[in-house]
Parts: sequence; C-alpha cells; structure tokens
Amino acid sequence: MPRLTAFLVGLAILVTACGSGSGQSGAGSSSARIALLLPETKTARYETQDRPNFSRRVQELCPDCEVLYSNADQDAAKQQAQAEAALTNSADVLVLDAVDLKSAASIVARAKQSGVPVVSYDRLVLDADIDYYISFDNERVGSLQGQTLLDALRSAGKANGTIVMINGAPTDNNAALLKRGAHGVLDGSDLQIAQEFDTPDWSPDKAQQQMEQALTNLGSDQIAGVYAANDGTAGGAIAAMKGSGVNPLPPVTGQDAELAAIQRILAGEQYMTVYKAIKLQAEAAAEIAVAIAKGEAPRAGLVNSTVNNNLKDVPSVLLVPIAVTKENVKETVIQDGFWTVAQVCTASFAAACEAAGLPDWRAVG
Repeated sequence: MPRLTAFLVGLAILVTACGSGSGQSGAGSSSARIALLLPETKTARYETQDRPNFSRRVQELCPDCEVLYSNADQDAAKQQAQAEAALTNSADVLVLDAVDLKSAASIVARAKQSGVPVVSYDRLVLDADIDYYISFDNERVGSLQGQTLLDALRSAGKANGTIVMINGAPTDNNAALLKRGAHGVLDGSDLQIAQEFDTPDWSPDKAQQQMEQALTNLGSDQIAGVYAANDGTAGGAIAAMKGSGVNPLPPVTGQDAELAAIQRILAGEQYMTVYKAIKLQAEAAAEIAVAIAKGEAPRAGLVNSTVNNNLKDVPSVLLVPIAVTKENVKETVIQDGFWTVAQVCTASFAAACEAAGLPDWRAVG
C-alpha cells in the first residue's frame, strides 16, 4: 500500500506544532482553556482515540494550556449544560462533537455571545456560525461501505440479492451523509434493499433489535448482506444473526476500525470496516484549537477545503477514509499503529491472526 503510506505520512507531517504566541489569553497568550465536548461512549473511538490524542497534542503544542473535557453520554441537554459550564469556566475555544444538531446550533449561538470560537469536530453543525470543521468525507465513507458490500456480493454470485440497511442516528448529520453515499452506490445496483432502519443513538442494542426484526420479517436465509453504518451497529447486527443461528454470516459493513471489529473481520464475522485516521483528525483539531485560542490563524496548508453548513462556507480539514477488509488489516491499522498486534491477537484470535499473516502474533497470542 505505498500510496496509503505516503498519504498518511504526508498528513502526519501536516499536523505539526503551531507558534508559541504572545500577549493575553485568547489573543496570543501561551496558555488557554480549550473545551473538548464529545458526544457519547457507546462508540469506542471517543475514549480510546479522540480524547487521548487530542489532549496529548494540545499539551505538546501548548504545555500551559488546559483541556476542559466533557462527554455527554448521548444526552443533548447534558451537552448543552457542559458547554455552558465550559463557557462559565472561561474556555477560549469550544471543540464540539455534537449529540444533536438542533441543540448544537444553540450551543454555537451561546458561545458566539461570549466571543468564543467553535470548532465543529467530526459531525458538522448545520445552520450555525462555526469557525472550522474537521472530519472525514463522510459521504465517501458511505460509498466505500456500499461499494465494498456490492463487490463482495458480486464475487459470491449474489449481486441481485436482498440486503438490510442499518443506518446511524437520525440526529447526526454524518449519518445522513453516510446514508446518501451508500444509497448512491446501492440504488444503482441490482441489490434489493428489503428493510432499512435508522438507529437512535447509534446504539448496538437497538441495531440488534432491528436486525432481529429483519430476520423475523424476511427469513434468515433471504439476507445476502447487511449495510451497517458503523462497527457498533455491525456488532449488534452480527449478534442478532448469530443468535438466530445464521451460518455462514453474510457480509456486514462497518466504520471506525474499532478493535472488536478488526477482530471480527479477522475471524470472518464482519466483512469490512472503514478506517479513519482518528489520531490525525484529533491532532489537527488540537492544532487549530490551540492556534485560535491564542488568537492566531491555523498554519497555512492545514485547512484544505470548505464545507457549506447551510449558513456559510466553513473552512475545513477533510481527511480521506480507507476501506479495510481481512486482506489489508496488516497494511492499514496495524502498520499505522492504530492497533498493535498485541491488542488484536488475543488468544481467541490467534488462528485468525496467523491466517492473516500478522507479524509476530505468536509472541503475544
């Protein structure tokens, strides 16, 4: 994967330290308070990747800066209260990964009243005066999921089969983009979308219930594949099918390259996930947050796009997602250090690791 390696190396070089600044807090001071507001804990990435990488990078760039961290546990009212608390505690910038789009717009409005800039992180806040947006091309994520599923079914001679779609949360703009990208591929194929669900809160438990409903309605032998919007919903769908005795499991998509998903892929339970270099995303957010908290512009070249949020063209950093299947686990998430062999190759997955050719798996299996 030389092009992948070159791309990620380039991005790693892109996310470098910003200037030290001078003057008052919020206008060039060497210290600042940066609020990181994350949406939930059901998706493993937020606590295992986004939070630690963001906080570490802030401290590297600005040792005297303080990160005011909050997680809303998928509660929009709680996130509003956390944002208000951050503003009360003199936050110089809010980095907001929104639970709910409507509530998020009011958070942005309240921050603007206090003269505090807002970075929309991962999920685009619509109809609000945000200052920057940092994410992946989420419509591209959906099309990658849809195309990889379609290719798998074509290879299996099931290109005209029946599939179930388990989308993300209806309150998340990313879920709408994923759905649009997936439909852009699947609607033009011979596949039949027999049932489609939106999954409140991206809940794996609710995804499992939805898949159980689809199995009851369609019959377990009539489902050729499952489009699941992320790895949590994929896990729920797979649990439902295993509980109903489906064997072999049909191809199931995912997103986020969660550890459990990588293990399921190696074991043949989940067909694919989408790897998003969350470390680079969190580091880029930290660089922008530190810069604007000091009253500086982000370093030239970091912002690489604009995205319209129905109010304005928002300066944006958009990173490129990568489809991961069993064939390229080693060249993607392992090679990049997103997960180590020791983390992936526990005793239960030793045989799967050996079959995938993961390096030195015996030393940790």
